[in-house]
Amino acid sequence: MLVSVILPCYNPPENWDSSIIQEYQKLRQQIPDELELILVQDGANLNLEPGIKRLKTELSNFNHVQYPENRGKGYALRKGVETANGELIIYTDIDFPYNTESFLKIYAALKNDECDLAAGVKDESYYSHVPFSRRVLSKGLRWLIRLFLSIPFTDTQCGLKGFQKNMKAIFLKTQINRYLFDLEFIRLSHKRGYRVKPIKIKLNDNVHFRGMNYRVLFAESLNFLKLLFRPRYGE
Repeated sequence: MLVSVILPCYNPPENWDSSIIQEYQKLRQQIPDELELILVQDGANLNLEPGIKRLKTELSNFNHVQYPENRGKGYALRKGVETANGELIIYTDIDFPYNTESFLKIYAALKNDECDLAAGVKDESYYSHVPFSRRVLSKGLRWLIRLFLSIPFTDTQCGLKGFQKNMKAIFLKTQINRYLFDLEFIRLSHKRGYRVKPIKIKLNDNVHFRGMNYRVLFAESLNFLKLLFRPRYGE
């Protein structure tokens, strides 16, 4: 079985290529299946070519997708999913913010056919890693989802999810280009009757998130309204 691991990136942190190689090697030790790693370069102001060349040399199955303009995480992941060949598809952030055990829990749920979509949900310790403003936004969104949308859980925005190959077409139906594509994907999957399973996961200890860009927040507020008032949005 082939497992596709998709990493979207835009201006990644220092030593990003070394981090990917280290995490890839950890996964290779724990996962018996073949791994395909797909890096999607969502535009960039930095020269990533040296790191890309290193990954092509050191990883056995590596694919690089790029385009010049920054379009957002949702758009980047759709580009990655389009090229994925795996029976299982898992995506996370380029710095692998969630620990290896969390990744393996997502993998195991899919490998054992416990679900069609395995969605990471954050434990309470997550909120000690984020600024106050982001904590308020996260909990506020969860309250809005609980109030207005009929889906089985409210923590939709965790950056670690995986799904079976049969979900690929559903993922590619999403239209939101930035952060709320996760919510859109989960809602579409649930409405279509696919098995969606929340999986408790945990951040690495050294991870800290930045505050939310308010222009992005405004755009995502509009996307939430589209999901709310256009019931067939994305279908």
